[in-house]
Amino acid sequence: MSDRAPFLMTGVGGGYSSISRLVAEQLLRSGEPVRAMVHRDDGRADALRELGADIVVGDLTRPGDVAAALVGVRRMFFNMSVSADYLEAAAVVCAIADERGDLEALVNMSQMTVSQMTSTSTDESRHQRLHWLAERIMNWSGLPVVHVRPTVFLDNPLFTVVASRSVAERGVLALPFGTGRTSPVAATDVARVIATILQDPAGRVGQVFELTGPAVLDIDGLAEQYTRGLGRPVTGSDLPYGSFVELMGAVPGISSHTVHHLLTVANLHRDDRYNRLTTDVEDVTGRPAQSVEQYVAAHRELFSRPAAAG
Repeated sequence: MSDRAPFLMTGVGGGYSSISRLVAEQLLRSGEPVRAMVHRDDGRADALRELGADIVVGDLTRPGDVAAALVGVRRMFFNMSVSADYLEAAAVVCAIADERGDLEALVNMSQMTVSQMTSTSTDESRHQRLHWLAERIMNWSGLPVVHVRPTVFLDNPLFTVVASRSVAERGVLALPFGTGRTSPVAATDVARVIATILQDPAGRVGQVFELTGPAVLDIDGLAEQYTRGLGRPVTGSDLPYGSFVELMGAVPGISSHTVHHLLTVANLHRDDRYNRLTTDVEDVTGRPAQSVEQYVAAHRELFSRPAAAG
């Protein structure tokens, strides 16, 4: 990058996986200049500021905010938490970046389900459809785009919030997957891939990277990984879809858009749509993706006590 132009990160303050924050931290620790665009300046922004990030407050749907954040930027990571405004934000970013004409790389955080979608498919969530459309907009824009499509995250509420109480209290991993198989990936591995691409986009512009964990597992295979990670017996059990619907409906403060997305992810698992496996994490970073066992062992506190009441 010329003259140490900052890397622009969006979505730093949102989402359960905190991908943008993890990418920003990796870049900062590598000595790279980072500008983090946040919706509100709070404690999460302070933590990055202490690491050396330049914090700018703005809204991705407001062209003026995006234009100000892009001043002097050559490489950008576009990410946003699950939101009905996702497509508008993507369009605004593309319009401003195209007008400026000086981006070397725009790394876009997408979803692996996009790989299975068509213009008329209807089984996916509205948010997955927004990702599909956003990719099309970015491709049409002619910008130097790299799409990163992870599968479901190990950090997803399905594997943490939903599973934590039953694992902690009964030693049962109850998930609404039926007989479907899945290959969840850790947010830290996805962040490693994105940071690597941002630091060295040469030869990667125009490519799509599909990220999974190192193995495809059914509910019993997942439970075996939890058993090894926790050092105590965990058995797998299908959580009936109706029970999952009730559980999601009782979560305070969650938007209907997010609930619909998580319910759809569960349904797609039941239809075996998450039965997929790649080596892209290792191919890009030189290190394999961590296993479910490794992730659980590193986050024992999530599964070793009952979830907080209320």
